[in-house]
Amino acid sequence: MGNQTEAAVAPTVAVGVCLLKGEKVLLGRRRCSLGYSTFSLPGGHLELGESFEECAARELKEETGLDIDKKRMEFLTARTNELLLEGGKPCQYASVCMRAVMEHGDGEPQNVEPKLCDGWDWYEWDNLPKPLFRPLHNAVLAGFNPFRA
Repeated sequence: MGNQTEAAVAPTVAVGVCLLKGEKVLLGRRRCSLGYSTFSLPGGHLELGESFEECAARELKEETGLDIDKKRMEFLTARTNELLLEGGKPCQYASVCMRAVMEHGDGEPQNVEPKLCDGWDWYEWDNLPKPLFRPLHNAVLAGFNPFRA
């Protein structure tokens, strides 16, 4: 066996949250190097031992301040497998999408991580802002729609 100079980078599981309010979905403009200035769902990396529902609820709380119970999270689909080369180093994400519906009294999203996001807003699915973060863009091109799933 030869010497390995660089450890292999394992793919990461990302969990996105389609938070729906009426006919709109919550999106924020990314400020991190990966997908900079693109619009994305709230979400992040699945942690060891965490369920998809737990990850979705945790990420939503960390990014928006909204405390949506994991029991209100619904699995939609495992939609994308992306190799992303921008942002300095190559990385691969397998993405899972969850859905939750805003209810009266849930509050409004806050920009809890301003270094990572320009802020959150509600968008009609048929009139999404551009450019979309590539995993979301590719899912939309493939026919993904959280209102029909």
